[in-house]
Amino acid sequence: MIAPTLLPLRVGIDARRITDRSGGVEQFVIGLASGLSKLSDGNEEYLFLTFADEEDWIRPYVHGPCRILRGPAVPRLVRWKLEAGRVLPTVRDVWHRLDTLGWRASDSLPRSDGTIERAGVEVMHFTSTSAFLTDVPSIYHPWDLQHLYLPQFFSPRQRATRELGYRAFCEQARMVCVAATWVKADLIKHYHLPEEKIQVVPAASVLEAYTAPRAEDLQAVRTKLHLPETFAFYPAQTWAHKNHLGLLEALALLRSRHGLRIPFVSSGRLNEFFRKIERQARRLQLTDQVRFLGFVSPLELQCLYKLCRCMVFPSKFEGFGLPLLEAFVAGVPTACSNVTCLPELAGDAALLFDPDKPEEIAEALRRLWTDEALRRTLIERGARNAARFSWDRTARTFRAHYRRLAGRTLTEEDRALLEAPLVSRRG
Repeated sequence: MIAPTLLPLRVGIDARRITDRSGGVEQFVIGLASGLSKLSDGNEEYLFLTFADEEDWIRPYVHGPCRILRGPAVPRLVRWKLEAGRVLPTVRDVWHRLDTLGWRASDSLPRSDGTIERAGVEVMHFTSTSAFLTDVPSIYHPWDLQHLYLPQFFSPRQRATRELGYRAFCEQARMVCVAATWVKADLIKHYHLPEEKIQVVPAASVLEAYTAPRAEDLQAVRTKLHLPETFAFYPAQTWAHKNHLGLLEALALLRSRHGLRIPFVSSGRLNEFFRKIERQARRLQLTDQVRFLGFVSPLELQCLYKLCRCMVFPSKFEGFGLPLLEAFVAGVPTACSNVTCLPELAGDAALLFDPDKPEEIAEALRRLWTDEALRRTLIERGARNAARFSWDRTARTFRAHYRRLAGRTLTEEDRALLEAPLVSRRG
């Protein structure tokens, strides 16, 4: 009979995403899966909990000690909207519209259906805000508290739902995880969580999990997407806080004040707010200068980074900012907002601007577009910055936390990772 201490530690990882609807969380889960799948020196099993009919997006990255754990299917109403070609809410929207899942925020919080308990999960890692109640020790990711800072982007019900869930799942969790020290300080300030309960584990660029594009791929994607010869790039779903509106104003300023016409390309799902962005582009007479591609494949995303001249990231609020690391890894000079955790992540490797001032966005874009020496400098700094982050380190750090929460013996490497200085601090 095998002694209980020799049995593999079973870790559940929440991968309940709807393909092409989840943005940064989907990227995070892919990166984590790729990192954990390469760990061959432990005694763990990683069970990626998916919707029963939505697992193809994560399957290519799950191997080695990782495997799929199928939960219930996507709720019927959401699937009906998908098949009918209607405007489909993202998983975050579903979290906001809880009645489609059979419960209401005013009544209760979602509870485990028993899938992870039957699978023998000993630690559950909730990778997004839409967790559920369980007695299994858990890690919870409240990626940001945007609703407290930008309440105009949320309905009263959405704000109440976020507050109810965030506070309850932070209370339930044995460990609350954030990707930047700024977010940790914010959680302490607003939710009064014990400092020791919040652990900062930075993510990394998901591009390292993908196969690098070939020259023929670049040409094929340029042709398929009708891309200009060169362009400024912004990968982001069209949420209001992503600030496409301010970026369009900056492009119009460059054209009117400097005679500089910069082609602009944006990828990411086009949600309901996109209609307002389209109206802004028409009002500013930019429709022939800007392109919104919608969701793109991993290969297409890599090609867009390879083909663009620069990346601009004008978001008004972020809990981490994965596109910054993607740009650094891809060798793309970058400008980004000076808000929340972005300066912490960017260091000296990106130009910073106030996202509420289109003239500052315009000036950063002008410098990136016209100054080749500056672009070379930022590319070099970006490469050094990106070297601080890797999915191998992130996966090993999470493994150390999984072992700690399950009461398993820690290795010397585990203890070193748990005590190591935060790589996300500005140097």
